[in-house]
Amino acid sequence: MPMIDGAIQDYALTLDKFLDHAAKWHPRTEVVTACADGSTTRIGYAGLRERAKRVTSVLHDLGVRTGSRVATLSWNTQAHMECWYAVMGLGAVCHTLNPRLTREQLAWMLGQSGASILVVSSDLQPLAARIVALAPGVVKVLVIDLAEDDVVDVVALPLAEALEDVMPSEYADIPWGEFPETTPCGLCFTSGTTGAPKGVTYTHRGNYLHTMRQLQADVSGITSHDVVLPVVPMFHANAWGLPFSAPATGAKLVLPGRHSDGESLAHLIAAEGVTIAVGVPTIWMGLLGYLETTDLALPSLKRIMVGGAPMHPALMKRIEDRGICVQTTWGMTELSPLGTAAPPDDERSPETAGRPAVGLDLMVTDHAGKPLDLQRGQEGRLWVRGSSVVSRYFGQTEEATKDGWFDTGDLAVLSEAGQVFITGRSKDLIKSGGEWINPTEIETLVSRLPEVALAAVVGRAHPKWGERPVLMVEIREGYELSDEALLAGLKGQVPNWWLPDEIIRIGSMPLAGTGKIDKMGLRELCSTMA
Repeated sequence: MPMIDGAIQDYALTLDKFLDHAAKWHPRTEVVTACADGSTTRIGYAGLRERAKRVTSVLHDLGVRTGSRVATLSWNTQAHMECWYAVMGLGAVCHTLNPRLTREQLAWMLGQSGASILVVSSDLQPLAARIVALAPGVVKVLVIDLAEDDVVDVVALPLAEALEDVMPSEYADIPWGEFPETTPCGLCFTSGTTGAPKGVTYTHRGNYLHTMRQLQADVSGITSHDVVLPVVPMFHANAWGLPFSAPATGAKLVLPGRHSDGESLAHLIAAEGVTIAVGVPTIWMGLLGYLETTDLALPSLKRIMVGGAPMHPALMKRIEDRGICVQTTWGMTELSPLGTAAPPDDERSPETAGRPAVGLDLMVTDHAGKPLDLQRGQEGRLWVRGSSVVSRYFGQTEEATKDGWFDTGDLAVLSEAGQVFITGRSKDLIKSGGEWINPTEIETLVSRLPEVALAAVVGRAHPKWGERPVLMVEIREGYELSDEALLAGLKGQVPNWWLPDEIIRIGSMPLAGTGKIDKMGLRELCSTMA
């Protein structure tokens, strides 16, 4: 008689299971939303799931099915999170739009995705009207987060109605998760800070496994005792997956709404007892700037996770001097998005991006894509592969990988201890006299100066050398720093021919919609000042 192997249940890795889990085992754990007027709303995970199922009923009645696309133009709020799970639970694709982009960019992205339904925050109705005028494929607009005195602008948006008004009192029995785990669940376009935006399609399986990787103790290590504040927007690479990670563990989730200024965040953190906050470095500049002018303390805040841009050493010191651990990370939209993280208990440094968790592999190559013989201690182009890494961009037929590896475009060094050090972007390198200058090295040194808020180096055309570096710097309010002092931090640390030809002071560094320094905008600005 032939041997008959046993079997394991086929339990699809779909994202609806995270909210199902939270509603069943952490039903009263709160999801808190900060409102524009300074008040907050709160609901337990069981209540949020019930409301999300009612949104599913609305979408189903509008014809949304597996494979449909629904776009959202919204902030980090309870209502937005309900829409996420309602869309993804049906097997449809949630296309998140960044409201900080132009109407032309957003309309183009809508046209690319083919979304026919747009969910929009009440305060963004004017922008939505301008977008819909350029996107004829949108046939329905659902408005969320209406304040007490808000109304749906049916003059500007004749296709719109308040989602709350059309939600049934009870949801229909429309099941979630009845599709393969490889089904697409999300669409996010890259930030386009160094080139044209590209669409990245997320899948249930990829995001589920990303969540499992993020929850490892050496990564976020979130538990049911934590209070998590994702300041990183839900329209930016799924808020780094935190709307999945928090319910997966039963952690309290605090959503900041549209306000991410230092004062608003400081009072929200203090009032809700936030233990872990997550966002790009510029967010924490604002928080520290406010705290340093007040007596407000944040005793509950144990850890800040930063990513999306290099961490400035002076800013990291200011934060850690308050007893708050700064955990540096690296990732990108194409990775869903987490790539590496510095373990919380490791010796910390602003230069390191940490280590990859299991499920993601890294490799460094030369500029032609050939793997370096020595994978430790040498700078090379960083390539990745893993269960949540892009294989092909949205709308494209050619693969985005080579032999199963994705070229991140970053330059990196892998240390003997397994730490990753991002040393620059290959597209940002400046070629001067036939030799390469790495702007990131210059930016890191200048950013160590406590008087510097933000620094960026871009290349400017030069008749003799091809390109020469220009340093653009934003000085902290109330401080002064001479050009000589700025250059003094570079001399002896980089070759003399790397020293910037010019220093341009900027009152406010231009940032892209995700909070990163807008290098494309700086290059344009620099060229006009030549």
